[in-house]
Amino acid sequence: MGRATRELIGGIYFGEGPRWRDGRLWFSDFYAHAVKSVSLAGDLRTEVEIDDRPSGLGWMPDGSMLIVSMTKRQLLRRRPGGQIAVHAELGHIAGFHCNDMVVDSIGGAYVGNFGFDLDAEIGVRGVESVLAEHPTARLAYVAPDGAASVAAEDMHFPNGSVITPDGRTLIVGETLAGALTAFDIGAGGALSNRRLWASCLPVVPDGICLDVEGAIWVANPIAPQCVRIAQGGEVLEVIDTGQPCYACMLGGDDGKTLFMLTAASSDHEAAAKAQTGKIVVADVDSPRAGRP
Repeated sequence: MGRATRELIGGIYFGEGPRWRDGRLWFSDFYAHAVKSVSLAGDLRTEVEIDDRPSGLGWMPDGSMLIVSMTKRQLLRRRPGGQIAVHAELGHIAGFHCNDMVVDSIGGAYVGNFGFDLDAEIGVRGVESVLAEHPTARLAYVAPDGAASVAAEDMHFPNGSVITPDGRTLIVGETLAGALTAFDIGAGGALSNRRLWASCLPVVPDGICLDVEGAIWVANPIAPQCVRIAQGGEVLEVIDTGQPCYACMLGGDDGKTLFMLTAASSDHEAAAKAQTGKIVVADVDSPRAGRP
């Protein structure tokens, strides 16, 4: 018998970048060009609208919200007063659309990107061919002052990321490698000691989140699943999400509510046409840990 789930909300386009803050789940709805939030009671509100698809979200120590602007390859900063400005230009680092992000305790941000036009390549060659051979991407680090640099090279579609509670380890989901990859975090956000944290195959990681037992929940974009994985790759639990799962986050008052963001398809044309996106929740045993 699988763990019980319930639909919190439906009718969104494509949810990504979920973050629990101030009693609400904040997330990006790509094709609404908006950052939205929802409480556990299901009341949905629009928090910010931008003139692009938003993706990864996070907050700086002063309360500024950082928002990834996907197709413009920028990082936006929304100050507590509501003013929005470009925080960093990432076009010289990102090979294609920017995607997920994690923000560290001082306000620095690790931002992933596709590396290439994924939908176009899948359309031409098919999924298996793209998995086997594809251009790699560079992971960006944006310092608190907005200076952008390359944090890691040769990443296979760097996507969901977490920072461990001690602030010393970054774990990145490499979607097209079917792997979670760890780095040591050094001064100025520098990364070193790249290593395999877990192979996830046949699951591929999109969004991820970390719990206090050191396991990682992985949203599986190629199946209706959210999967809990231990370091080394042991599958600890699988939750049926009803449709493909693209992001997940632990939240709620006790950190034990697992939010799973799903949609019928990630293809940009299909996803923009129909509001098939949902947020499904489950009560789990181990609460959230680290910086999501």
